Amino acid sequence: MKETEGKQILEDSYLCTLRKLLNDMKYGSITLIVQDGKIVQIDKTEKHRIRN
Repeated sequence: MKETEGKQILEDSYLCTLRKLLNDMKYGSITLIVQDGKIVQIDKTEKHRIRN
């Protein structure tokens, strides 16, 4: 876990998940949903380019 002034901002398991999602993605976005200062959901939107 990463800490800033004694407050947890990112658990190691979330960091591993984010790394995996980023490594598998070429184009897209990742959204973190936070409630009460904690990540409760991670959304991944991936775009696939279609060439004509």
